[in-house]
Amino acid sequence: MGTVLGSELLAQSLRSQGVDTMFYVMGGPMLETEATCIKLGIHAIDARHEQAASLEAHAWTRVMRRPAIAMGCSGPGATNLLTGVANAFTDAAPLIAIGGASPRVYLGMEAFQEIDQLAVFKPVTKWADRIYDARRIPEIVARAMREAMTGRPGPVYLDLPGDTLGEKVDEEKVVFPPAFRMPPRPRGDEGAVQEAIDLLARAQRPMILAGSGVWWSDGAAALQAFVDASGIPFYTTPISRGLVPEDHALSFLNARSMAFGESDVVLTVGTRFNWIVQFGRPPRFNKDLKVIHVDINPAQLGWNRDVDVPIVGDARAVLEQLTERAKGRLDPKKYSAWVGKLRVVDAEKNAEQEKAMSNDNLPIHPLRLCKEVRDFLKRDAILVVDGQEILNYGRQSIPTFTPGHRLNSGAFGTMGVGVPFGVGAKVAKPDTQVLVLHGDGSYGINAMEIDTAVRHRIPLVVVISNNGGWTANTPWALPLPKPGRNLGRTRYDRVAIELGAHGEFVEKPNEIRPALERAFASGKPAVVNVMTDDQARAQTVRFSAYQT
Repeated sequence: MGTVLGSELLAQSLRSQGVDTMFYVMGGPMLETEATCIKLGIHAIDARHEQAASLEAHAWTRVMRRPAIAMGCSGPGATNLLTGVANAFTDAAPLIAIGGASPRVYLGMEAFQEIDQLAVFKPVTKWADRIYDARRIPEIVARAMREAMTGRPGPVYLDLPGDTLGEKVDEEKVVFPPAFRMPPRPRGDEGAVQEAIDLLARAQRPMILAGSGVWWSDGAAALQAFVDASGIPFYTTPISRGLVPEDHALSFLNARSMAFGESDVVLTVGTRFNWIVQFGRPPRFNKDLKVIHVDINPAQLGWNRDVDVPIVGDARAVLEQLTERAKGRLDPKKYSAWVGKLRVVDAEKNAEQEKAMSNDNLPIHPLRLCKEVRDFLKRDAILVVDGQEILNYGRQSIPTFTPGHRLNSGAFGTMGVGVPFGVGAKVAKPDTQVLVLHGDGSYGINAMEIDTAVRHRIPLVVVISNNGGWTANTPWALPLPKPGRNLGRTRYDRVAIELGAHGEFVEKPNEIRPALERAFASGKPAVVNVMTDDQARAQTVRFSAYQT
């Protein structure tokens, strides 16, 4: 036995914890670690920017429900990871970010690329640490995995000074902790679970609101079992769509506003009362609403609004408890009038929407583009949506049927996630159809990740709704032009072709479907550049309304 460098030990520690995928941009002092990771069989995708690498790792992590690695060099290489890490933090995704750092012996001396990276990352991570002694690398990597995955998931950050990575360690003294295993799922208090069932039994207009906690706990089947047993209509947060197939008999997507505004009891499972649901407050919700809130993090219960029945526990475990207690206690027939009302509204609005989506006018309306995408996608396709107008149009019109197969910018609202998310998702599930529906503004932020997809033969398809700017070209709050709105009708398809991808340019509605077919048949990364109406503005809540 000889010695092993800290950089090699870091790679070995990651592999021993089950890490098999990483996204990175090469650079010192991480080169030896990156090379060793590849030697050990870790699938390594080198991105064109560290922000994209962290977003790719985030998407892989979300689709697979276990951590991927995002890695950057010291200084700007590490800080470039920050946006993706912050996005994962808001999304409660267990990404593991690793940054090289200036040598520990020079800390505080303004060494090359020196900045207090640990201080930078602490506000946007669940846990962050700097490793000063190479002998502790296996221990701290094991802790990073545990911190990321237990309780409410979240990203962690490890800071690796160059001289820690260059330190020699006696191999005989290296101890690798066992690979992380999820502990038993904490069940909810039985009394609180019974109280929740009693409240639902008294309700006239109940609904279920489920979020990412259900996904992270592998609770999709448990959620559907409770929906079926109780007969209660369900909704999900935008990034959690597909937990139950959205053509389920109790799914009324187009009656969401009515359900939120008129429900008398809501069972909220694994999600927060944040701005996505306007904090659970009026006027978005009924002022007399009774709330049952299930969350693994007790600090979430009573946060932003009062809760009538708080239940601390794992989403899947508590849903299983609720389903068992519902037998003989909840009668789906009791809610038939409420369900019927939602069904009528949903059908009426769906008919209106279908009419709008069938519009053949020129320029192409984004809803028509959404219809073509919707009708083309396989039932288990992974759909990533990123942008402004197209994000809202896509949210309204394209359903999801498979858990974990809908990705967007989430609660942090990060523009530019589309192509990186598509890359990460396709790496995670190479045999699944992956389509990214992008706005042209958001596409430009990480457009060079098409090159990453080409180099690594990752055949995702990107469809751009190109309205020539960041938003619709319509009047806004002030009688002045929107500052910085215009981007021009860039031929992103030609850029993609130059990078070695497949490109399509579309100006007419009847050209969309053939272009999609050719793009997927190409077997290459593909960009379908669709010219859409710059006057089409999706209706959504005004930004200022989130503060009221």
